[in-house]
Amino acid sequence: MAYTDIDKPDLYFNTKLYTGDGTTSNSITGVGFQPDWIWIKKRNSIASHRLLDSIRGVQKHLASDNTDAEVTQNSVMSFDTDGFTVGDSAGTNGSSDTFASWNWLASNTTASNTDGSITSTVSANTTSGFSIVSYTGTGANATVGHGLGVAPAMIIIKNRDDGTRNWGVYHKSLGSGNAIRLNQTSASFSTTNFWNSTEPTSTVWSMGNQFDVNDSGDNNIAYCFAEKKGFSKAFSYTGNGSTDGTYIHLGFKPAWFMIKKSSAAGDSWVIIDNTRFPYNYVDKFIYADEADAESGSAERLDILSNGIKLRATHTFINTSGATYIGIAFAENPFVTSTGIPTTAR
Repeated sequence: MAYTDIDKPDLYFNTKLYTGDGTTSNSITGVGFQPDWIWIKKRNSIASHRLLDSIRGVQKHLASDNTDAEVTQNSVMSFDTDGFTVGDSAGTNGSSDTFASWNWLASNTTASNTDGSITSTVSANTTSGFSIVSYTGTGANATVGHGLGVAPAMIIIKNRDDGTRNWGVYHKSLGSGNAIRLNQTSASFSTTNFWNSTEPTSTVWSMGNQFDVNDSGDNNIAYCFAEKKGFSKAFSYTGNGSTDGTYIHLGFKPAWFMIKKSSAAGDSWVIIDNTRFPYNYVDKFIYADEADAESGSAERLDILSNGIKLRATHTFINTSGATYIGIAFAENPFVTSTGIPTTAR
């Protein structure tokens, strides 16, 4: 029996905390690999998120909390063998400010992909089930190659050129007839023109003429995630409104996860990692759709050796009867490929 696909998750995903120094060259090491996608958030004060990747190149960031087009700024100056170097942008290196960075490994290379009707540029890691995809929209029904070799369970897309376009998200539990927006607190909604009512395949995902993800002539970036046993999972659950909250089975001890209420509007995307708060319970969160600083709240939960246990009645994570979606990446598989179990916190 194969308990996991990946014994060492930190070879493919890692959280790195750091303090800014306000200089033009602050080297952040200890990630453990050369990241292809870096998501940075200032923790101690208000600042937009900074999402950067190796396909778009250094200094080019997008913000998950707004619709802004891609910005070129002294944010990440280089992707390094054991981390990255930040410049003097206040959003990534303000003097004495504290930051969280979440880092994913793709392939450290790019390739042209012609599997879809749109030719894409892809950096893919088929072992960890993660790819970064750049493509130009057509404004008409189209398919795009993702390079994963299996169908993605979640896709996050942003138009790079148009500052009025929302982030579009596909999640397997919502299906291809629905979408949700990363930069908003809105619920999921029924749509035919986001994903052309067609589920992703092992080679491509489909799109209709929705301008957030397929506006004619506009450049887009997509982050694609396939599930890997013991490493990553796109999940959904129903809240129970109790302090003895819903248990979410993942099959691994999570290092990072993001949760969003999908059945009703008004609640943010909640981001949790095991590094900022290494002990249970966890009660200080960052919100993907907000520029706010890290904050304490009543949204309490425990990180377990095989999943997540909710410990609060807060609407963001545990409204009774509400439906939630999420994605998670592992600190350790529940059981390694050699049969060694992980420990609880």
